[in-house]
Amino acid sequence: MQDKLKAAPEVLRNAQIQRPRVAHWFDHVNAVQATPVMQDWLTNRDSLTARLVARCGQFRVQRLSQHKAMCLRDEYAAIGLTQAVKVHEREVFLRCDGIAMVYGHTVVPLTATANEWPLFHALGEKSLGSTLFNDPLVRRGDLSYARLRHSHPLIRRIVARQPDLADVVSMLARRSLFWRKGGCLQVTEVFLPGVEGLRLV
Repeated sequence: MQDKLKAAPEVLRNAQIQRPRVAHWFDHVNAVQATPVMQDWLTNRDSLTARLVARCGQFRVQRLSQHKAMCLRDEYAAIGLTQAVKVHEREVFLRCDGIAMVYGHTVVPLTATANEWPLFHALGEKSLGSTLFNDPLVRRGDLSYARLRHSHPLIRRIVARQPDLADVVSMLARRSLFWRKGGCLQVTEVFLPGVEGLRLV
């Protein structure tokens, strides 16, 4: 019995380590302690796709998945849901010269209509960012920022596809809402380590 009691704290610690964490999102970039270069990537409100295209010889959107999935615990309130329920989810890597630079995660409520987001389901490996920025009806909300640790679900997904990033302690991310004809979607962009080394070509 005493052995079981002694083991309990260790079991509890392991459970806490394994439990998916909810990220802390901040309104100001200073809260995530980013380098000046990464602050620029995080806060720039221009098209991220266009910025990446300008910094590499070959740009590619790699669609990882697009389907109905459970909304993450730190996402559902931001898109107007009262609890974590299923949403339309899209995951991509933005690659520069073959190297994944950004992981993009988009969620759209199931109540969204084709009138609100007419091209979303037909994107394939086209850039969602280019679609949004070229549509005069789209309005973008404020940016928020987070430093995601390994226990966060999005980092787990990234590492599952990019095992070479398993030793990275944390990754910087930003997210914002986009509005069109009353409908909203949320785009989260996680910046992978290679981004900081990109320069204008």
